[in-house]
Amino acid sequence: MTSATLTHTAALARLGHAFADPTRAGILLALRTATAYPADLAETLGVSRQVMSNQLACLRGCGLVESVPDGRRSRYQLTDPHLAPALDELLRVVLLVEPDCCAGEGCTC
Repeated sequence: MTSATLTHTAALARLGHAFADPTRAGILLALRTATAYPADLAETLGVSRQVMSNQLACLRGCGLVESVPDGRRSRYQLTDPHLAPALDELLRVVLLVEPDCCAGEGCTC
């Protein structure tokens, strides 16, 4: 096991900051399965396009998402393929800590 350095601590704090907002957490969870356009993410998460733009800028600053040009538009994706399985594992941990968060039949966790 690698010992944690101040750099590791700062990186983990950035990740915590990314998850501290429900919209940012929703963006990360949505992008774990597919790339998406900001307008589609805004509609899915029920926020304005301005809010989405601000939250995507924050996640870019944290190094978790990146913009990919797609013609005249840009879509977003996770910056690294290791992030999607890590987010899946994090969801499993959340279910251990708070098992009632996903008790319904329609749960897709």
